[in-house]
Amino acid sequence: MKQWNWQKKIFLKSIFCLFLVFNHASAAIIFAGYVKVSDGDTIKISKYKIRLHGIDAPEKKQICQRPYLNLVFFSLYEDYFCGEFVTNKLKEFIENKIIECRVNDKKDFFGRYLGVCYKNNLNINQWLVENGYAVAFIKYSKDYVKFEEIAKKNKVGIWSGKFLMPWEWRKKKK
Repeated sequence: MKQWNWQKKIFLKSIFCLFLVFNHASAAIIFAGYVKVSDGDTIKISKYKIRLHGIDAPEKKQICQRPYLNLVFFSLYEDYFCGEFVTNKLKEFIENKIIECRVNDKKDFFGRYLGVCYKNNLNINQWLVENGYAVAFIKYSKDYVKFEEIAKKNKVGIWSGKFLMPWEWRKKKK
């Protein structure tokens, strides 16, 4: 059993090294490996922090409202920590699988790579927006606007209740 764990670690490190590819022509970098979720739009693979491109998720301490009683003419709402809720949804979705992120060589203000990440070829950025766990960050990209419209129409995730856009919440907290 111990031999298998040792071999597994070597194998996974080898895979990580193989996926850590730098393409000088397009300045594209691919990171792959097991992920630590920092919050709803930031993950870490090995020592590399990656901010999910084109989306913005509620902050960990952000409070939103969700309906707990819907009557014919009105709804009653309760407060919940939507940032924590979204972070947990991302952790559940990733479920200790190897994730691949395609990033460019530019970093954001906080020194994080900006990237699009995949679980078994499923775009995680898109999944978060389409399920109402994040919004399209149109200040930087319009890639996920149509998926936000789907979530809003279906009233899923944070769209089922009331919330401030994450950038508005951050500005208010300054």
